Amino acid sequence: MADTDSTGLRLSGDWKADLRERGYRLTPQRQLVLEAVDELGHATPDEILGHVRRTASGINISTVYRTLELLEELGLVSHAHLGHGAPTYHVAGRHHHLHLVCRDCGAVTETETEVARPLIESLRERHGFDTDLEHFAIFGRCADCTAKRAEGRS
Repeated sequence: MADTDSTGLRLSGDWKADLRERGYRLTPQRQLVLEAVDELGHATPDEILGHVRRTASGINISTVYRTLELLEELGLVSHAHLGHGAPTYHVAGRHHHLHLVCRDCGAVTETETEVARPLIESLRERHGFDTDLEHFAIFGRCADCTAKRAEGRS
């Protein structure tokens, strides 16, 4: 039996079975979008469309958006807002993480949510606020850009 996360989502990576268990088929479009999200890591709908069109040139952006919406409702993908543009999507259920976004170079790094535990607990204690970290991004400067800036000042 496959492992499950807290929502009961199978973590097997068997998308076909995951969809069938919820009453959906793994259509070619759904498979291509899932594969693109998996391969690209964090990708916008436009980036996913570009990847999908290498295999199926007839797929349009509305198909990608509809598919991503369904896949997110089913718990197979998740999105995060990593800036002012479109959200980025990644495969859900593997692990929960925070996104660290460099304002200088745009690099996105993942870190475990445990590093935010004191903040989460403080928000809960002070405000009764239950934090949703799935869509959370922290903006700043990566180690490489910080080092480059320091070199520029010396």
